[in-house]
Amino acid sequence: MGAVTAPAGPHRPTRQTVLFLHAHPDDEASSTAGSIARAAAEGHRVIVIYGTNGDHGEVPADLAPGETVLDRRRSEAEHSAQILGTTRVGWLGYADSGMNGWAENAAPGAFRNADLDEAAGRLATVLDDERVDVLVCYDSHGGYGHPDHVQVHRVGHRAAELAAQRPRLLEVTMNRDAMRRLRDSEMAAARAQGIVLADDATFDPDAPMDDGNPMGTPEAEITWQVDVRDYLDLKRAAMRAHASQVSDIGYFMSLSPAVFAASFGDEYFIEPGLGPGLRHGWFLDGDPDAPGATEPATDEDGSMRTDTRESGDLSDPGVSR
Repeated sequence: MGAVTAPAGPHRPTRQTVLFLHAHPDDEASSTAGSIARAAAEGHRVIVIYGTNGDHGEVPADLAPGETVLDRRRSEAEHSAQILGTTRVGWLGYADSGMNGWAENAAPGAFRNADLDEAAGRLATVLDDERVDVLVCYDSHGGYGHPDHVQVHRVGHRAAELAAQRPRLLEVTMNRDAMRRLRDSEMAAARAQGIVLADDATFDPDAPMDDGNPMGTPEAEITWQVDVRDYLDLKRAAMRAHASQVSDIGYFMSLSPAVFAASFGDEYFIEPGLGPGLRHGWFLDGDPDAPGATEPATDEDGSMRTDTRESGDLSDPGVSR
């Protein structure tokens, strides 16, 4: 089935609370920063929760005396949040599991080894405290099979089940067909200029990723395509906030504006329970009667709830949640 136009149902009468669950600091910037920025700009309350502290990311060369990788990555996450307009940042408190096959996979505190109900319970506490309307996690294989990304999918779905009021659930993904089209377009442009590319010179989304599966999701299985081109400057700035992760962020920052827009101008989501067909639209403007839709979180006077609490590690009962 081809693309379909999103239903022109009425806008929700009040603002919503949207929680994005991510595996590591910087994942929010590359995958959902445009949607975060748009939601915040429209007055929705946006929360970002990280499953891990990203402690197995790249070690920056400019760490200050006494500063750890964890310190830096948390600081970068807070900076990204300020750029995008995120209201609250929180942490489930698990260690980075590393890629499949790494020694860190076996660490007791690694996110991939967390008891599902325990991890989901930490998140469900936030869902209940914040009366979250929309929860965004990852697709079933975390986009490319990273153990922590797969766990985000599992924890997100289980937390939605445990919440006192089940939120509407979406899964961010990557459009495998769009990635293939972009690759083919770049190769055609190179050939037109007489440039011969090596077989491994371009990224192949159909190749086995960290879990042996292709990248992302086929377009036919995706529910929402969200155009975030109006927020690309903020998305780029959020990526730049994670400057310690030189390999990925450095590459993204090296892209020309045109290639960056082609690569990051759309964000894709699966909404379990909705019928087939890719909807070009904004999921926060969807039909209020869509599966899992709930009334937005407001105070007794009907105004949007505001946060006066500090973000913290949700694994520590002594930390404000």
